[in-house]
Amino acid sequence: MTHRYMKIGITSVVLVLAFTGMLWSTLREGTEYYKHVDEVTSNAQEWQGKRLQLHGHVVTNSILVKPDTLEYKFKVQNNGQEIDATYKGVVPDTFKDRPGEEAEVVLKGQLSQAGFSVEANGIMAKCPSKYEAEKKKLGQVG
Repeated sequence: MTHRYMKIGITSVVLVLAFTGMLWSTLREGTEYYKHVDEVTSNAQEWQGKRLQLHGHVVTNSILVKPDTLEYKFKVQNNGQEIDATYKGVVPDTFKDRPGEEAEVVLKGQLSQAGFSVEANGIMAKCPSKYEAEKKKLGQVG
């Protein structure tokens, strides 16, 4: 009887340890932090190399595009703090840096000493508030 309970106990412990190990390794690799630009700039070394979703606003007249490519350099700011960002790919239509039309963005990628490197399809530009005002005028919700 005791031998049988020992086998069940050992098997249970091994299964729990295996499940815990798999869960820990999966979550460790897939974890992304959602931070604002000013939160990251206050302690940049702490955030370097970690996967981030970085929230901010595109700085006016900061978007530079390398001719004949989809390579972008731009600045993102929040509460007076700025970070240089780089991206290669297609950007959303609402990704702008004209006065009065600065895009509110969430960037997915990693911070390095050179700035924020945005991963492929990692720019999400929020709709400008002028669209929200239009919906309210028309009586639409959502």
